[in-house]
Amino acid sequence: MTRPRVSLGALGGTIASARDPAGTGGVVPSLSARALADAVPGLAELADITAMSLLQVAGGALTFPHLLDVLRWAEEQVDRGAVGVVLTQGTDTLEETSFLLDLLWGRPEPLVLTGAMRTADQLSADGPANLFGAVAVAAAEASRSRGVQVLMNDLLHEARWVRKTHSLAVNAFESPNGGAAGALVEGQVRYFRGPPQRVLAPKPQDLNVRVPLIEICLSDEPILLDAARQAGCQGIVLSAFGAGHAPASWAEPISAALKVIPVVIATRTGAGATASRTYGFVGSEMDLARRGALFAGWLDARKARLLLWTLLASGASRQDCQDAFARWNIGWTP
Repeated sequence: MTRPRVSLGALGGTIASARDPAGTGGVVPSLSARALADAVPGLAELADITAMSLLQVAGGALTFPHLLDVLRWAEEQVDRGAVGVVLTQGTDTLEETSFLLDLLWGRPEPLVLTGAMRTADQLSADGPANLFGAVAVAAAEASRSRGVQVLMNDLLHEARWVRKTHSLAVNAFESPNGGAAGALVEGQVRYFRGPPQRVLAPKPQDLNVRVPLIEICLSDEPILLDAARQAGCQGIVLSAFGAGHAPASWAEPISAALKVIPVVIATRTGAGATASRTYGFVGSEMDLARRGALFAGWLDARKARLLLWTLLASGASRQDCQDAFARWNIGWTP
């Protein structure tokens, strides 16, 4: 029986970490993609693995240029006959990298991201099981046309919903709004729903575009908002109170920013969507919408930043950005 070919690209992170030979007392990314694959019992029977070490960095050290290079590599692997691609990386940015790649992954072949919360030398290390599960997902026919998914702790998450909700726990990854898309049961992939309708973004061209994310806090002043505008940032995302609210003192500075760049309002709560027609006070979602602000809807602030950055980096106009966020605002249907 011919085994499906799955390409594995390793980027570093906890899953690839071992004790630092320099004697720092901590662990550092050092294990190769081949070493990761060889350490998983039964993986060779599951698929024909092409393994390549692409990077050897912590999750927080990944950059947009890194990810665009990884995207090109993944596309090349599919062009060469891979039925799916698996990427291993640090979990600190997994919710962001998966979404950025999902915005740009136009292939029907699955692209699956995974990592580990425990290093290989810890009790009950989760890396091998996560890698086995990710390869199983990438090799499954049912995984086609689902975009980018994250496999952690035997649960499958769609990139648009997934969040890291705990700093250290093995079950750190959840999808607060959409729920898990599927699970690995006895080594088999089981989906809870059909493939999602996806909204793709144009590929970025100008990697110098800057879009900061600013969280609004109690008794806060818009110093960072003003600084970002004056520094020439091309867009701003505000992680705002509740359903998309800012203090009244922020309303005019937001208006000033909107005269020159798009400003997107997201909720900082961790779940739920921004509102559109409930509150009318100064700084409310209705007030900020009248001033021209865009709203993230169901996207959390981090993912709203990635969508806005991708649009602006591809040369999108303000109207293009408004149209794109309006499409995302209505949930699954583009």
